[in-house]
Amino acid sequence: MAMLITIVVLAVLLLLAFFRASIWSWLIAIAVIVPVVAIESRISDDALQTVYIALTVFVLVFGVPFLRRLLISSFILKIFRKILPQVSQTEQEALDAGTVWWDGELFSGRPRWTKLLAMPKTGISAEEQAFLDNEVEQLCAMIDDWDVTHTRQDLSPEVWQFIKDKGFFGMIIPKEYGGLEFSAQAHSAVVTKVASRSGTAAVTVMVPNSLGPAELLLKYGTQEQKDKYLRRLAKGLEVPCFALTGPMAGSDAGAIPDVGIVCYGEFNGQQNVLGLRVTWEKRYITLAPVATLLGLAFKLYDPDHLLGAEKSRGITLALIPTDTPGVEVGRRHFPLNSAFQNGPTTGKDVFIPMDYIIGGTQRIGQGWRMLMECLAAGRSISLPASATGGVKLAVRSSGAYGRVRKQFHVPVGKFEGVEEALARIGGHAYAMDAARKMTALAVDLGEKPSVVSAIVKYHCTERGRIVINDAMDVHGGKGICMGPENYLARAYQQTPIGITVEGANILTRSLIIFGQGAVRAHPYVLKEIQAAHEQNAKKAVHNFDEAFFAHISFSLSNGVRTLAYALSGGRLINVPTDAPTHRYYQQMTRYAAAFAFASDIAMLSLGGALKRREKLSARLGDVLSQLYICSATLKKFEDDGRPEEDLPLLNWAMDDALFRIQAAFDGVLQNFPNRFFALLMRALIFPLGQCRRPPSDQLGHQVSSLLMKPGAARDRLTAGMYLPTDESDAIGALEAALASTLVCEPMQAELEKARKGGKLKSLEELQMVAEARDKGFITPEQALQLERDYALRRKVIMVDDFAPEQLAAGK
Repeated sequence: MAMLITIVVLAVLLLLAFFRASIWSWLIAIAVIVPVVAIESRISDDALQTVYIALTVFVLVFGVPFLRRLLISSFILKIFRKILPQVSQTEQEALDAGTVWWDGELFSGRPRWTKLLAMPKTGISAEEQAFLDNEVEQLCAMIDDWDVTHTRQDLSPEVWQFIKDKGFFGMIIPKEYGGLEFSAQAHSAVVTKVASRSGTAAVTVMVPNSLGPAELLLKYGTQEQKDKYLRRLAKGLEVPCFALTGPMAGSDAGAIPDVGIVCYGEFNGQQNVLGLRVTWEKRYITLAPVATLLGLAFKLYDPDHLLGAEKSRGITLALIPTDTPGVEVGRRHFPLNSAFQNGPTTGKDVFIPMDYIIGGTQRIGQGWRMLMECLAAGRSISLPASATGGVKLAVRSSGAYGRVRKQFHVPVGKFEGVEEALARIGGHAYAMDAARKMTALAVDLGEKPSVVSAIVKYHCTERGRIVINDAMDVHGGKGICMGPENYLARAYQQTPIGITVEGANILTRSLIIFGQGAVRAHPYVLKEIQAAHEQNAKKAVHNFDEAFFAHISFSLSNGVRTLAYALSGGRLINVPTDAPTHRYYQQMTRYAAAFAFASDIAMLSLGGALKRREKLSARLGDVLSQLYICSATLKKFEDDGRPEEDLPLLNWAMDDALFRIQAAFDGVLQNFPNRFFALLMRALIFPLGQCRRPPSDQLGHQVSSLLMKPGAARDRLTAGMYLPTDESDAIGALEAALASTLVCEPMQAELEKARKGGKLKSLEELQMVAEARDKGFITPEQALQLERDYALRRKVIMVDDFAPEQLAAGK
């Protein structure tokens, strides 16, 4: 009988969990289960009566909304307000910025995979593709990155003019203002392709189309400001930059000391012009040395009350022509030998009229929110695209080099240690490209995905660091010797730049991804916080009651489902696809439920202290991030038509991400400060232990093999990168050498066999080819083919060397 009761209890809990029951359903379940258990326990009649009375009071208090609000919710709200962490105005504006998208589905613990699969297929228009095939192709062909980074420390004048003339600065500007009006996906594709050729050119192209004057004008500018600047920006007649970071305010941008004082002054010969006297000191500002139009963030003060009663007006944004008296630009930083224009800008008591404020006086004090909303979209595109472009170059070159370069008569890519690196290169590239495309699609769908943008910025740049390190290892000495023939070294040097900018990665991982996601993407937390801030007491209790008890039901449901999914391995979960991906969807549903449950336990037990538990927050953010990357990876596979030859890449990316999720959960559980809750979460999330394993050696072998031979899978993985066909180009020669190697190896094997048999006497390769031709072992055409193969392999393997005077300072 006890066993039957246990089964019934579990069945009821499972049904409630799967149908995400309301709090009333849970109360009814308790009202039924507790008496049954009490009767089965054979307690006395008096004790049973006490149980009934207590249960009745419990159900009435928690089940009748009026009583619950009066006796329970009002009390909990007071405690909630006390433990709620203090949030600064800039933090609140960052939390309020952007929209919730797929991250909301993941936080729900029950992602609707049909919604993911119903999203439009990623892709660009015919017009955008034509621009990629023509203008972007021409731009890449014009660039000699060694000349850019070593000789000039700048793009050539011809490249600068081409970028301006062909509208690269106006990709986000509407056609009515002379811009290209490209989609976010096309913007991303352009940056990806240019980045596969030159990091300097990619940064130069992407910055005017990211967080900066054009985007701010489009969203917030007055019509007069739009008419004045957008067409000039689109045509490259103005070079824009935006200045936020300063020596005393980096990640804590809300602490900027730069100020604007409302006052009257002289402007363009006119007296008593109402305006601002602005003082600033900024650094790390991309394009500042060559900018003609400076976007500036500063704190506005009105000590003489010229605008109203309030003195401190908050962060405000302005557009200032750099030829304005007092504006200082021109000096350059030199970030890791990168040649893109970056430098400081300063100004002391620079007077500007009020109409220089972006959006006019009605936008005074709204600068931080404006920046956060633009950053949510801009961060979704530029840095993920530039990182992915560099990774595509690493994929293509490392696979080819690993096959062409031989040691001990074996291609180096076939050594298991190198295979391991190639597998990481291929698997990370597949996941990065998937995340890049899906996130750009979100922007095209009208989203401003603040949490998702932080995820892709962090993980694309971090995985880019892993890939470029592996690529350097595969290339060995070829990778470390600088010169015109080295296509990796500058990317290796410059990788930390993307990791540092637009939210340093350490900060992004430990504070933003989960910290912002837990508030914005969670279905109830933001509602609870808003209720806590509500001034109307009755409305506050009502709203908090609804959100809080829905939150309890939500947590209980996820807790039960977490255990059920863990015990079954997720095999009973209904998903919308069949083999070979259905198990991945089931596993992700399992981990999404566990993530939602663990998030609630962390917030419940730690409260406001969770904000300071950055390592725990980072690990929970890792789970959320990997769930998003998995979602994008599966969508990419579907969008590509489920090609069977891509399965090794898909499987490696998914196995790696799922293993990382397991490791992140384990890190949370090992370090969770409340050991009772740690044990509870471990019992529910891993009741049978940790079963996930990283990608197998066999799977890694399959991935590395794909990279080392021409084929559809390799082409899809590197689609969108610049691929020169000129054999005088290092990458063009490498591609030709790969094709030649595969054709010539059988002939070379026959010649080596003949040499060992004494039929050929020559030891040097070219001499042996000539001898074989003369003795009739090969035809003259085959001899030419082998000679070309030798020349290509030698070009690929050789590194640059210089006369001492060529390396002297200033040469």
